[in-house]
Amino acid sequence: MAPNQQTHPPIVQRVMSLDCYRGFVMLLMMAEVLHFGLVSLALPASRFWKFLYHHQSHAEWAGCSLHDLIQPSFSFLVGVALPFSLASRLVRGQSRATMTWHAAWRSVALVLLGVFLRSVGLPQTNWTFEDTLSQIGLGYFFLFLLGWRSVRELWVVFAIILAVYWAAFVLYPLPAAGFDYEAVGVPDHWPYILSGFAAHWNKNSNLAWAFDTWFLNLFPRSTTFRFSEGGYSTLSFIPTLATMILGLIVGNVLRSRREPGEKFRWFVAAGLIGLAAGTLLDWLGICPIVKRIWTPSWVMSSGGWCLLLLAGFYLVLDVWQRRKWAFPLAVIGVNSIAAYCIAHLVADFVDRTLATHLGHGVFTSLGAAYEPLLHGLGVLLVLWLILAWMNRRKIFLKI
Repeated sequence: MAPNQQTHPPIVQRVMSLDCYRGFVMLLMMAEVLHFGLVSLALPASRFWKFLYHHQSHAEWAGCSLHDLIQPSFSFLVGVALPFSLASRLVRGQSRATMTWHAAWRSVALVLLGVFLRSVGLPQTNWTFEDTLSQIGLGYFFLFLLGWRSVRELWVVFAIILAVYWAAFVLYPLPAAGFDYEAVGVPDHWPYILSGFAAHWNKNSNLAWAFDTWFLNLFPRSTTFRFSEGGYSTLSFIPTLATMILGLIVGNVLRSRREPGEKFRWFVAAGLIGLAAGTLLDWLGICPIVKRIWTPSWVMSSGGWCLLLLAGFYLVLDVWQRRKWAFPLAVIGVNSIAAYCIAHLVADFVDRTLATHLGHGVFTSLGAAYEPLLHGLGVLLVLWLILAWMNRRKIFLKI
């Protein structure tokens, strides 16, 4: 019998905090249409808009912004939800074999959906695997297999993944003196080049980049793959799996018989430990915090933030039962795959439609500087209304 069946309650209840945290994450992604960067550019003296723009964009390399927490949060929540999913399927009488086949199918579907979304508007399939869905898909089947293991075993696997991935980057040789960074998409005098031991994690000169220059060229391409402009890599799915395993551990805690207050304290304590560990590894120069290649220190620090965010949502929604305000987030969170696809496939169409039928005058009522913001608010509202309509009619996109 699986460990989860022995220690967890048989009744599977939906946890509001998970839906709303997931909805918050998807809202951050969808809110890219608000174009804080354009407003900040139009109002260069405003620190407020600079702050918002910073947190609506990704760190150039090392470091972290709020926007950088979207992908780890989504991956983390996949892990948190897995114990609930397994329990629900067991209650419905599904066999272990049936669930295994479903997990394998889901993994493939997520990978291919990510590839599809990266290929929209291009003349041929763009075989890259850095999309959030592809990264989750590459690790999901392994996560499913781990879903039947004990929490102690999960911690061991988590630690092994981080240690081995860190060692692999360290053992890969540093680029030779005079390495042509411009040839791999890194501008001359780019201020984010790391030095010393941390140089093992520099952009487009590391182990993961070298792997992709071989692996991605196995697929049909119009031109030879030489580098990712953002420095992203296929192998990031390995530490992303560690992020999902952390979520799996948290999901087991959430489903346990512990008191709500004890769960909240566990989330906060684990979150602070993760933040401290990741920051210390970065500060000591052992491993820089780089989201784009998902360094082990990034797994620790982003995992810490994920735990603290979950703790906040859990306290307000599931402990204090303050839920009325969270309905807009829940609408997005219960249909997160649909929200992800709508943001990638529908947002541009809605943007053009609003401009065509409403004109630009409607969006300049607060001044030209705020036109991108108001236009984006209109787009965001339409996207949310689509999800609300789907929610009302019980239409949920699931894989």
